[in-house]
Amino acid sequence: MLEVKNLSVNYGPIKAVQNISFSVAAGEIVALIGSNGAGKTSTLRAISGAVSSREGEVFFDGKCINHINTEKLPALGLVHAPEGRGIFPNLTVEENLEVAAAGAGKLSSLAQSMKEVYALLPLLEERKKQMGWSLSGGQQQMLVIGRAIVAKPRILMLDEPSLGLAPMVVNTIFKTILEVRNNGAGILLIEQNANIALSVADQAYVMARGEVILHGPAEQLASDKRVVDVYLGTI
Repeated sequence: MLEVKNLSVNYGPIKAVQNISFSVAAGEIVALIGSNGAGKTSTLRAISGAVSSREGEVFFDGKCINHINTEKLPALGLVHAPEGRGIFPNLTVEENLEVAAAGAGKLSSLAQSMKEVYALLPLLEERKKQMGWSLSGGQQQMLVIGRAIVAKPRILMLDEPSLGLAPMVVNTIFKTILEVRNNGAGILLIEQNANIALSVADQAYVMARGEVILHGPAEQLASDKRVVDVYLGTI
């Protein structure tokens, strides 16, 4: 569904991502893990066209999307939930969901999608008339996931969904992510917490200094001591 070939990202003289390749199938979770500054976020931003200086090719459902405007990608089914949540603080929960559906051209299915969101994340239904700015960090992250669901993603890219959240909220977020996968979407997951990422992913790629240095089945990498070495900076 999503194929990345020889992707590189430069910020002036700095090489943030260097010639990486990977793919994500429908119904599969692929994790990108590594320490801060490894190039994970730049990779997602390059896929969604949010960086200007990139090389390589990105294919979605067999079609090269290098020259497709970022704002048109959700309508194709490629949805990016960036780090930092990025909800509309001056809109209600319900209005945030409506805007996400409209941006992806999915208003016709909004009513059913909202039912699905509220079934998975009942706390959002309780707060559907509440302004975005008044939500806690965990509630805002739930809203980010809810916004992605109403956009009906075929591929969902998530950047640090557990960042700064309490363990109970993290459990809720990842149960929802697994449900999205079970409904057929492919998921590209960036997650600082390697244990969480490897526990839910099918495949994983370990990044350091902008390069993929390890990859394989997530279950296999979970017991590979080299992953710990990456986080300690010894490789």
